[in-house]
Amino acid sequence: MNENGDETTTAGAGPRIDWDAAAADFDDEPDHGLRDPGVRRAWAARLASWLPARPGDLLDLGCGTGSLSLLASEQGHRVTGVDLSRAMVERARAKLAGRDAVFLAGDAAAPPVGEQRFDTVLVRHVLWTLPDPGRALRHWWQLLRPGGRLVLVEGVWGTVTPVGIPSGALTALLAPLAARVRVERLSDDPALWGREVADERYAVVALPG
Repeated sequence: MNENGDETTTAGAGPRIDWDAAAADFDDEPDHGLRDPGVRRAWAARLASWLPARPGDLLDLGCGTGSLSLLASEQGHRVTGVDLSRAMVERARAKLAGRDAVFLAGDAAAPPVGEQRFDTVLVRHVLWTLPDPGRALRHWWQLLRPGGRLVLVEGVWGTVTPVGIPSGALTALLAPLAARVRVERLSDDPALWGREVADERYAVVALPG
């Protein structure tokens, strides 16, 4: 099980979850739907500290129902969201209706964005599910404009059979790509999760030289 009670496999093998079926109540988790004002404010503040101060083009991979996309849009960024689940994509489109945002159904590891490049690639709780995280990171880095950044939110969940990617493993994968990597611990901030958590949760901001 992961932190939300979903059945998972080991890291890199991907979760055995029907995400289309999960879309209906996906936002019930405090850090998914951001319906609680305190949780929403906590994520908005963190996101503002990770994203460029100047509004730009942001690619939200594994965007789910678009909650982080909405926060980024409210902060002035132009959003492209990608999710494998068409049901998630439809909910994201509804959530950001009327905003400068586009949502596409596709694989986060190889998003269907053609030659488009972005100022920020934002990915939350996706990298650890991919069979080749290093390859995905290299591809995402190539989707950045000069001076762009990767913002990755990851963790390790569970105690008996933990799943996820430790921060040290992720920073090692980023070492050949990014000149500057900042790791920010998130486990100690219950406002982000709507409760106290004991597992490793963190964000990484990777920047060029």
